[in-house]
Amino acid sequence: MPGALVTLIQFLMALSLLIVLHEGGHFFFARLFKTRVEKFYLFFDFLFPFSNIMPFSLFKKKVGETQYGIGWFPLGGYVKIAGMVDESMDKEQLAKPPEPWEFRSKKAWQRLLIMLGGIIVNVLLAFLIYAMILFVWGEQRLPLADMKNGIMVTDSLAYQMGFQDGDKIVSVDGKTYQYFDEVRPELLYAKTVQVERNGATQTITMPENWVGKLKEKGLILPAIPALIGEVSKGSGADKAGLKSKDMLTAINGVPQGSLNQFKAALKPFSKQDVQVTYVRDGKENIATVHVSDTGTIGFLASNDMDVLKKAGYFHPVTFKYGFFESFPAGAKLGVETIKGYWRQLGLIVNFKNGAYKQTGGFISIAKIYGTEWDWLHFWSVTAFISIALAIMNLLPIPGLDGGYVLFTLIEMITGRKVNEKVLEVATTIGLVLLLGLMLLANGNDIFKWLTHR
Repeated sequence: MPGALVTLIQFLMALSLLIVLHEGGHFFFARLFKTRVEKFYLFFDFLFPFSNIMPFSLFKKKVGETQYGIGWFPLGGYVKIAGMVDESMDKEQLAKPPEPWEFRSKKAWQRLLIMLGGIIVNVLLAFLIYAMILFVWGEQRLPLADMKNGIMVTDSLAYQMGFQDGDKIVSVDGKTYQYFDEVRPELLYAKTVQVERNGATQTITMPENWVGKLKEKGLILPAIPALIGEVSKGSGADKAGLKSKDMLTAINGVPQGSLNQFKAALKPFSKQDVQVTYVRDGKENIATVHVSDTGTIGFLASNDMDVLKKAGYFHPVTFKYGFFESFPAGAKLGVETIKGYWRQLGLIVNFKNGAYKQTGGFISIAKIYGTEWDWLHFWSVTAFISIALAIMNLLPIPGLDGGYVLFTLIEMITGRKVNEKVLEVATTIGLVLLLGLMLLANGNDIFKWLTHR
């Protein structure tokens, strides 16, 4: 199956699951409080946020009082709750006196729970997924002490900032860490990073606006060897018989400790043949490989941790959890993810650092799933997106759940309902703002695609 199709299928599976369960949370509390739900849709049956443009569905069926359907516009989904100002902007219903089965007739605390229902489900779903990940696969972490070859730079920006391949992370802002997964997110907020280089400690000062200049997904990764993931047909590597999972360790007898070192060492041999030492099934071999005029031999690298572990390159620590242990551990991991995502939102709204340039839309989200089917990766990404969906919906923007929550809290504090005309205007403004944010995020995707072709 082509990699792009695998990515698309995973993305649509996760998106559909998260939308249905999010809207199901609203539906559950609405029905619990005997509120009529007129529509329950996966995807929009109109051009969001314009409810009167291209209103049609791919499938619909009415069961009882509710019409269930699948819309054509795969941006999200919705439940249309009777007597509520929402994205459908149904003003006719709101002009009539309130009925006992309508949203606006319910007590404030009931309306609050109805609006929080989707967010609650998204958070609980993430906790459950994390728990099952820990139960089935455990938690794998790479100690910094195990990174014998230090780091390798994944974005040229890191070189400009002063990082070098082979640097060993000592501390971030003077604070030491045990595992690499703790260090990488802290770089986003760091002022200084201390590294060990050639036996001496050096301090790298992080510029304020570096996040907005990133071209890749991050600055650094653990230094990995040149492990082949895929060989390009007709390339020097292909003609030499090199295969996926071969580990390339030397060029003309000179050891190459990392992928970056291997690539750099090839450059001077463009249009020449070199002797490449590689390890396959635990045995060392040598192949004569032709280097192209661009200084490459034609392979895509892999960071398959299982292969690297078997080769003795890394010794990650795996924490195992029993069935009942996994639930509190999953909740703890979920809470840590929530805290991390809030910090990232803080970066985005701080326009000085340019982090908003890294926001992405559907293309960026889909790419996270990758081109290979890996259930551990699939569920890890889906849990993270579920957390992100919950937090984004909690933002106090009219048109999002958080906007309705804000107005309901105001009512509970003041004892007075917010005027429905005010709600209509606020919702319209909120939907326009959401459209702008959507255009920004997906526009960034398009810009990145055009500039990286």
